[in-house]
Amino acid sequence: MKFMKLGSKPDALQAKGKSIRYVSSELATDVIINVGEVKFYLHKFPLLSKSNRLQKLVSKAIEENSDEIDMVDFPGGSKAFEICAKFCYGMTVTLNAYNVVTARCAAEYLEMTEDVDRGNLVFKIEVFLNSSIFRTWKDSIIVLQTTKSLMPWSEDLKIVGRCIDSIASKTSLDPANITWSYTYNRKLTEPDKIIEDNMTFRRKNEYVPMDWWVEDICELDVDLYRRLMIAVKSKGRMDGPVIGEALKTYAVRWLPDSVDALVSDTHAWRNKSLVETIVSLLPSDKVDSCSCSFLLKLLKVAILVGADESSREDLVRSISLKLHEAFVNDLLIPARSPQITIYDVELVNCIVSQYVVHEKGNRNVDVEKIEKGSDNFSLGHGSLLNVGKLVDGYLAEIACDPKLSVSSFVDLSQSIPESARPIHDGLYQAIDIYLKEHPSLTKADRKRICGLMDVKKLTMDASMHAAQNERLPLRVVVQVLFFEQVRSASSVQSLSNNQLDPSRPRIITDEECQKTVAENCKSLRKQMSQLKIKDEELRQNGKLSKKNSKNSRSGVQLLSSRSRRMFDKLWLVGKGQGDNRSSETSGSSQSPTLLAPGDTKSFGSPRRRRHSIS
Repeated sequence: MKFMKLGSKPDALQAKGKSIRYVSSELATDVIINVGEVKFYLHKFPLLSKSNRLQKLVSKAIEENSDEIDMVDFPGGSKAFEICAKFCYGMTVTLNAYNVVTARCAAEYLEMTEDVDRGNLVFKIEVFLNSSIFRTWKDSIIVLQTTKSLMPWSEDLKIVGRCIDSIASKTSLDPANITWSYTYNRKLTEPDKIIEDNMTFRRKNEYVPMDWWVEDICELDVDLYRRLMIAVKSKGRMDGPVIGEALKTYAVRWLPDSVDALVSDTHAWRNKSLVETIVSLLPSDKVDSCSCSFLLKLLKVAILVGADESSREDLVRSISLKLHEAFVNDLLIPARSPQITIYDVELVNCIVSQYVVHEKGNRNVDVEKIEKGSDNFSLGHGSLLNVGKLVDGYLAEIACDPKLSVSSFVDLSQSIPESARPIHDGLYQAIDIYLKEHPSLTKADRKRICGLMDVKKLTMDASMHAAQNERLPLRVVVQVLFFEQVRSASSVQSLSNNQLDPSRPRIITDEECQKTVAENCKSLRKQMSQLKIKDEELRQNGKLSKKNSKNSRSGVQLLSSRSRRMFDKLWLVGKGQGDNRSSETSGSSQSPTLLAPGDTKSFGSPRRRRHSIS
């Protein structure tokens, strides 16, 4: 730390108690100066020879027949005046980063300028500030911190501005040229210490990071921090990620972890101001500057402390640009009144929607129609897949909420394009959880929920689970069984083709899959005719045989106990001519099916008979 010594005489200023200061001298004191609650018994001559203001005040006191002078608004209080008094007497005074601003403001108040005496206190302090303090990284930060208690004097004297400019200029220097402590607030090991005064013992292989300065400025008050960061950004030489790291470090330093502490009456206003300041300082290029998790945490805090609407909207826009980097836990934002759900589903839906719009706008074309061979698509599509998994994971988390409406669940599920969800296992799991936690859903709502997924996009494990899931509508279970049979047939055909021509791999196309579907439909219709005949014979005998349902391995044999009307509709759907009038059996053959944990019967176990499909 830099320092400057003024004067050469011994310190003769004595104290008597807490409220009296006097100069030990053979001459009797002839003036009393009251600074706050402290009385200074001094001599007129040394004071008047240095201070123009004291000359005026003493003259006024003589006219009023008084020997006391009151200075209740003195900047820096009694300690600052004591420095000035010692300087007037020529006593030794040591100035450093902690008291130089106080001394400068007091000297300005007393008008200790060159007009009164050459080499006066104001001049000497300015030399010390410009030649030492503002050239030193650590001292500049300390001085800037001390200016807060001396407003507006330190502002009017431009000490604040000069400190900020000094610090901001040093942050943009080449880290290789840093010769001062870049870990000022850390406890360093000996080999890591860097000595000032252009002397370094840094090892050749030691690396100074680009963000070496971010922790050093964290102790600044939020207003001074904001001004400093604006100055750093205005230099135009600091990368966005470094700015983002600085803001994150400051937020971690000052934002409490406890929700109660965030919203407490004592600190609510400060936390609100802090969040709004950090949001306003976010770099314009937020995609590479701040992590999505950090932005989402800021959004949670902004909602809790009641930050202004513009700050929250800005955060939502920033988050939507990099939603593909988020995690499910990041999106679990507590809902605020008047919402009745546990988490703020509407806000997440808004973020996802903005992300999709942004992705489409970047390519200037619908993301589902981009050619897969292009590099741009590969990058964008990968991000879209991440968002698809994120949304499905979030749906699974909020599905347990008993207050979550069907509309909210459906809207969020449909907020992403189909290309973001090539596999529907995650969606199936979320739907199954929702059905389990909401057993009182109407038939129409169950149909609407299950209509979100495409059974053709379920994996084998998910299909096996869905086939035994008692919570799913019968229509969905039949579709799962049907498409599993089609997939099995396609696999057999592919294997057969590969055996005929093993030199090249076999890829099943959509046309071949549709052809397989048609062939299986013909086969199934034949089996259906046979089942109808057997069904009529059994009805004539007064009972239905369960033999086929116990021994069959195919989806059609498993369903031999279903009504003929149901069979007719299902086979027509398999052929692409299904009747959509039934609430239980209608729907596209591609309507998705969910994967549900627990509470299911075995794959071949009989279901409760349903005689009505209306």
